[in-house]
Amino acid sequence: MSEEEGSTIEFNKVLMISNGKDSKIGNPYLENAKVTAKLISHGKHDKIRVFKMKRRKDYRRTYGHRQKYSEITIESINS
Repeated sequence: MSEEEGSTIEFNKVLMISNGKDSKIGNPYLENAKVTAKLISHGKHDKIRVFKMKRRKDYRRTYGHRQKYSEITIESINS
């Protein structure tokens, strides 16, 4: 996400809303549904190590990956 930390984000393409009893499912999206969230921070997860190997062939490859993420807090859900 390219937004600044602390800014408010609106999601207009909502697939499903549920309150525990009733559920609304869009086709493909719900009309007039909006989710408002606040962007807390951007960051990267811990590094994972991937190891490939073929037995008896002296083939070994190791590489790592860190996934980027954006932490948000949902403030309101309107349908």
